[in-house]
Amino acid sequence: MDYIENIKQQLKSNLTEERYEHSIGTAECAEKLAEKFGLDKNKAYLAGLVHDCAKFLSKEEALNIIAGIKLCEGELANSKTYHAPAGAIIAKQKFNIDDEEILSAIRWHTLGKINMTKFEKIIFIADKIEERTRPCELYEPIKKALAEGGLDSALLICYKNTIKSLVDRNLKICTTTIEIYNSLL
Repeated sequence: MDYIENIKQQLKSNLTEERYEHSIGTAECAEKLAEKFGLDKNKAYLAGLVHDCAKFLSKEEALNIIAGIKLCEGELANSKTYHAPAGAIIAKQKFNIDDEEILSAIRWHTLGKINMTKFEKIIFIADKIEERTRPCELYEPIKKALAEGGLDSALLICYKNTIKSLVDRNLKICTTTIEIYNSLL
C-alpha cells in the first residue's frame, strides 16, 4: 500500500464518514488551488488530506498533545480549535510528515494568523470551499472572491463569515480574528 493510501485508511478508521469525506474534498480542492497559484500540488493534497487528522480526539486528549505548545488567546478560548495544533503534531509523529510548510498549514487552518504564507492560505481556504461536504451558499461567495480578487479576497470573505457566525451565536470573537480581518482590509 502506498503512503497516501495508508494515510487514507488510517483517517477512515479514525474519523466519521462525513469528516473523512471533508478531508478528501479538502485535499482535492487544495491540490487544484496549489496548481492555480503555482505551488506544489502534491504537498497541498497531503496537507488537505491530513488537516483534520486530530478531529476525533476529545478535548482532554487534544490538550494533552498540545500541552507544550504556546497557544494564542483565540485558541484557548475555543476548544474546537485544539485539533489544528494537535493535528500538526499527529501529522509529524504518526504520518512522518516533516515538511514545515505542511505542518504550519495544518497548525493554522482553523484560526489563521497574520501574514499567512500562500500555502497556508490555500489550505485554510480549501477547508472552507471543498464541495463534498460544504454547503453551496457557503463556498460560492468565497470561490467568486477567489476568482475575482485572489487569495486575500477569498480570505476576507472567510473572516467576514466567521465573524458574522460568531456574532449570530453570541460567541466571543478572539482578537486574532479581528486583527487578521483588519489586516486583510
